[in-house]
Amino acid sequence: MAKQEKRPGESIDSVLRKFKKKIKEEGILNELRKREYFEKPSEERKRKEKAAIRRTRQQQRADELA
Repeated sequence: MAKQEKRPGESIDSVLRKFKKKIKEEGILNELRKREYFEKPSEERKRKEKAAIRRTRQQQRADELA
């Protein structure tokens, strides 16, 4: 669980900015969005396969340009 304490004299905006950064680094929002709805195992498998294909195509394009 991400926790950010406010120091004396520190503005709420800076504390909120630090908190959001910490949550993003820990991947809490991504995990929350992923668990928001149930995904069937077959759908998850298809999503992961598409992501893998996309990564390999991007890598191939990067290799061609280099």
